[in-house]
Amino acid sequence: MTALATAPTAGPRPARTWHAVLRLHRVALIIWAVIFAALSGVLLWAYGPGASAARADWRRKCGSHGCDWSSAISSYHLAHAGVEVTIGAIPYVAAVWAGAVLVGRELESGTAHLSWTQGVSPTRWLATTLAVPAALITAGSTVLVLVHRLLFDAHKVPVTWNWWDDATFTANGPLAVALPLLGLAVGALAGLLLRRALVAGGLAFVATALVATVLSTARTDLWPSVTRTGTARFTPPDTAWQLTNGVIVHGKRVANPEYGHCNGTGTEAKQCLADHGITGYYSVYHPDSHFWPLQLVETGIVLAVTAAATAAAFRLLRRRTA
Repeated sequence: MTALATAPTAGPRPARTWHAVLRLHRVALIIWAVIFAALSGVLLWAYGPGASAARADWRRKCGSHGCDWSSAISSYHLAHAGVEVTIGAIPYVAAVWAGAVLVGRELESGTAHLSWTQGVSPTRWLATTLAVPAALITAGSTVLVLVHRLLFDAHKVPVTWNWWDDATFTANGPLAVALPLLGLAVGALAGLLLRRALVAGGLAFVATALVATVLSTARTDLWPSVTRTGTARFTPPDTAWQLTNGVIVHGKRVANPEYGHCNGTGTEAKQCLADHGITGYYSVYHPDSHFWPLQLVETGIVLAVTAAATAAAFRLLRRRTA
């Protein structure tokens, strides 16, 4: 009598790592989806009916002698300003969440160690843990930047809105995508370093704010500015980012365009200038054509720091789990 051969039955297929990350952090995913939908909706409203109503009131109520903002104009202004502030806050939220929840809490509670004992290597765990939110943040932030540029380029209402303003500059280009990725990487590194949720979240916030502040302060020097000198005063275009201007006294720049207060007739003014040693005027500025060079250089620096923080996180993880 021959025994019947039975083929071994395969056990249940383990859940994919990325699927486990989505399931574990589904609350954060829902919150991000709500934020993304709300910001996109506000921008599209401002681009469409909000801009139309504000533009109609601007034509009817505003002129060369001033303007009393109506509720429609104020709503339009608050819409794009509020979205820009929120986009600027996303990197800090990402940093705190990554440090306190995504990595710090997993290490503090032992959930990460449990995953490592079930066929998921530490390197794969960290790679998937970072890749999933990075993909979602990149996709959402890219759409927000495109919609924001749509509104900014239309510019249907001449309210105060300059391309060099920090919030507008960030939201108007790839910098708005790079900074949240920086927060994510810095948060992961802080979580691995401290392995305590609250402390790691705080450290990630401070580190992200430090990098963003330093780059914002140094932004004017990331691309060569334009300098104009001459014997007459020069006023840059309205779309230019004025950095400094003043007078030239005995060959040296003095950052005070009103130095000397030389008024009066032509002869009196020339004599006044000579008495004060003023030989000309200068103006230093960034024209609007410098937006993209400044934007891309700063984005490149942020991505380089992000790559360094990510590499440091993987190296630290390998050392601790060797």
